[in-house]
Amino acid sequence: MSMDGFDPLEPYTYRHPTQVAGVVWKNPVGAASGTFKLDACQDFYDVSQLGAISTKGVSPVAWEGNPTPRTAESPSGMVNAVGLQNPGVDDYLVDELPRLKDLGALVVTNVAGHSDDDYAQVVAKLADSPADMLEINVSCPNVTHGGMSAGTDPVGLERLISRLRAMTDKPMVVKLTPNVTDIAAVARAAANGGADALSLINTLVGMRLDTTTGRPIIDNVTGGVSGPAILPIALACVWKVRQALPEMPIIGMGGIASGSDALEFLYAGANAVEVGAAALVDPVAPVRIARQLDELLDQRPELAETLEKGSSWK
Repeated sequence: MSMDGFDPLEPYTYRHPTQVAGVVWKNPVGAASGTFKLDACQDFYDVSQLGAISTKGVSPVAWEGNPTPRTAESPSGMVNAVGLQNPGVDDYLVDELPRLKDLGALVVTNVAGHSDDDYAQVVAKLADSPADMLEINVSCPNVTHGGMSAGTDPVGLERLISRLRAMTDKPMVVKLTPNVTDIAAVARAAANGGADALSLINTLVGMRLDTTTGRPIIDNVTGGVSGPAILPIALACVWKVRQALPEMPIIGMGGIASGSDALEFLYAGANAVEVGAAALVDPVAPVRIARQLDELLDQRPELAETLEKGSSWK
């Protein structure tokens, strides 16, 4: 779709909102966690123009992340092992969160932890915060202390989400990993624990090697694969979870680089989407994709009406 004359800073009124767990997004496109930094992105576009901003994972205390090198290129994508570097929840509450809200953004705060107690500490501090939604990240493959363990164990996941559910009334999204045998089983566990919505997929485990040394390029050895290469996998996961849980709100992500890509996720059963790796190549990609999708939904009134009512294509 042509975007001649596209100005990411100009005011724009979206015609097609959506709902995720009862929260109205002005359009179905958000920025994915780990790919948005306010100090950088606000220079490129008005952050309130997106459906939502999913912030980088917030931990109980500051995390330095993994040693470098921690990124590598791959065919139609990249591998990263940044390791959820962030300044911690206390800093987030006095800095990034209030600034995002002052700018008019709808904020989905991503919650990270090495253990159930870590998650609980962060949720306790966010329970009465201005955050609009919480996204419990149980699926990052780059945290050596077990950041993906809860997301691969349905029993442990249900226990964790049940514990967090009792701590807050905020809409709670659980971010799922594709690095499992049956993603529908993990999705059901999150739902049974009290999740209000699901986001999927996080990155897949992968690696690259330096052929001059025979050693992995990334210091962490493996990392998370993202970018256009994973789009078909992400679509299949969204489809499977939608079939298993017909009424559960879903935020789809994985390789989205255009409005047409986003539209596929909506037809696969997502209520909304998030743009990640594309924004690392083109900083205004989330806004461009949101406007492309708005135009595509003009021609699909049945889908647009379904999303506005808070339902999904089934």
